[in-house]
Amino acid sequence: MTTAVVTGLGITAPNGLGTEEYWKATLAGESGLGPVTRFDAAQYPSSVAGEVPGFAAEEHIPSRLMPQTDHMTRLALAAADWALTDAGLDVGEFPEYGIGVVTSASGGAVEFGQRELQNLWSKGKEYVSAYQSFAWFYAVNTGQISIRHKLRGPSGVLLTEQAGGIDAIGHARRHIRKGFSAVVAGGVDAALCPWGWVPQIASGLMSTVGDPARAFLPFSADAAGYVPGEGGAILVVEDAGSAGARDAGNVYGEVAGYAATLDPAPGTGRPPGLRRAAENALADAGITAGDVDVVFADASGVPELDRAEAQALTDLFGPRGVPVTAPKTMTGRLLAGGAALDAATALLALRDGVVPPTVNVAGPAPEHTIDLVTEAREADLRTALVLARGHGGFNAALVLRRAH
Repeated sequence: MTTAVVTGLGITAPNGLGTEEYWKATLAGESGLGPVTRFDAAQYPSSVAGEVPGFAAEEHIPSRLMPQTDHMTRLALAAADWALTDAGLDVGEFPEYGIGVVTSASGGAVEFGQRELQNLWSKGKEYVSAYQSFAWFYAVNTGQISIRHKLRGPSGVLLTEQAGGIDAIGHARRHIRKGFSAVVAGGVDAALCPWGWVPQIASGLMSTVGDPARAFLPFSADAAGYVPGEGGAILVVEDAGSAGARDAGNVYGEVAGYAATLDPAPGTGRPPGLRRAAENALADAGITAGDVDVVFADASGVPELDRAEAQALTDLFGPRGVPVTAPKTMTGRLLAGGAALDAATALLALRDGVVPPTVNVAGPAPEHTIDLVTEAREADLRTALVLARGHGGFNAALVLRRAH
């Protein structure tokens, strides 16, 4: 069967712009969480977020694209540029329809949409940008990346919130197995504006703790909800044969297994689907739980959801059976960008043989019998399992194998 490998990474994260800057900060335990500055959050119960620092869109995006793009799409375009450059991929050397784009999304470019609706309500329809017709759309990242790089292969968008980044990579592997050379895949999100903030507060899952160092503490006895962030990762997923033929400089690892499940309806008494997703991904990769060297957890920070994930991990691996980490404590949960960033982080961990830390958490609550990594830990890492859950009951699991 065709093997799908990752040959390029592009990262925009609250604690680092660019892959190596992000990775250096992550290993050092440097958090990107802080008070919201992108809008006035003083009137809201939640006021902490992970904002991408130092991103000057004009340095990365052509001027003609500026009026028609949101902050989210600009971050995605930059990440895609970096990923393709990292992969050393010359699109012109591939068949016209040989490379596709699959990204994940949550609510689309909500900041753009909010601004144009404000113009409509306060000034009138003449002041609404013509670009509102598509700039807000949840498929806009896929479309803009595809157009910018002339990627005319199979394209799509997955709307499974935090699970979407894994789903996008899983779909990319499916296209590779169908015979396509490469797929640009992953997710970048940015919803740090009132229109994106209020729905998350309404979910009741967001942390209301004002101290950035105490606001997002997954698996801790002090867990009080999640902190949102912006950014994510774009990956180049490529046919291993194609990568070898063009002597690709980077091969971060293999997309060895993937699975997705949906939680049962509330009140049915049936168990959540996260463990089943993990088991199915391991089976898809042809391995057992004993072959996994590290787990990148979903780590919601919501006590009930943390409890369910910790129990699934204990049932699957045994008490403290495998190192578990949640570097998203340094970025927040990035909605549709979160799982893609976790996948990229897992590939970097496999490359360098080090498990990044779960910062600010002294240790798991006594009820969670997991080996939570709270300081960077060197290890011989061959296989990583990445887990993600999206609001609405979506579960996704990805098995990544170190490049030989």
